[in-house]
Amino acid sequence: MGAADSVPGVSGGTVALILGHYHRLVAAISHFDREAFSLALARKWRQLAEHIDLRFLVALGLGIGIAIVSLASLLHWLLENRLPGTLAVFMGLIVASIWIVARQVQQWNAAAGMAVILGTCAGYLVSSLSPLVGDPGYLYLFFSGVLGITAMILPGISGSFVLVLLGVYHHVIGLVKALPRGELGVDGFVQILVFVSGCAIGLAAFTRVLRWLLEHYQNVTFACLLGLMVGSLKRVWPLQQPTAETAAEKFSHRVFEFVPIDQWSQPIWPLLLLCIGAASFVLVLEMVSVRMYSNHNANTSLIDGK
Repeated sequence: MGAADSVPGVSGGTVALILGHYHRLVAAISHFDREAFSLALARKWRQLAEHIDLRFLVALGLGIGIAIVSLASLLHWLLENRLPGTLAVFMGLIVASIWIVARQVQQWNAAAGMAVILGTCAGYLVSSLSPLVGDPGYLYLFFSGVLGITAMILPGISGSFVLVLLGVYHHVIGLVKALPRGELGVDGFVQILVFVSGCAIGLAAFTRVLRWLLEHYQNVTFACLLGLMVGSLKRVWPLQQPTAETAAEKFSHRVFEFVPIDQWSQPIWPLLLLCIGAASFVLVLEMVSVRMYSNHNANTSLIDGK
């Protein structure tokens, strides 16, 4: 999830869905509520840990944090220097994820069909927006964190891509890259705290809404998420290049245009192989995770039976 969240175009929520712990993640985060606050005031730490599924969140949070910090530089370099191949991998990840999410829609009816159409239009519209440019202030960073984390928890919408659209992705990545090197000043550290605060508040608020939707309208919700993923494919189409006017600009300031297949100057088969390989990886990972999840449930049932 941390690797996916670092990449514009890939959703950490999609990875959570593939690995089989999406519902548990949404439920755990949504439990930061009045009951959790009451347990904390009463110093009932064990009950609080169980209420918010603390062990799960700590393990997941550590994995996400380590991946973001360790992969930030690599992903930045890949996007700058190997864009077509990187986008081909992203496209394979999303295509396979679309198949997985489609299987979550248990009943196809008029409501589900309309949800797919609306989700696809919304995903396509968001993917067609041009990034904003400018130095972000504290308030702007805070609300960018709110919007970015809201997108991150949704399969199909990339939180990093939303940060690209808001014009803060490379700024935030730069802060993250400077943190482990000890190159972060006081102002940079404050900016990270402001951004993380926005993420925390946005996550706590939105997961309650999402949990309610999954509990009461799961079929339509997954159909809408499926549409969002389909619409987002436009953003990760590999055959694109920066316009001549923006080719010399920083990556965050470039404007990209699609190139017809017959006008693409490089071989296409490596991109196709990367796309197929990434899609295959996701499908195999999903099969393994389902098997592990089934074995875990079986073992738990045996223990409870004893």
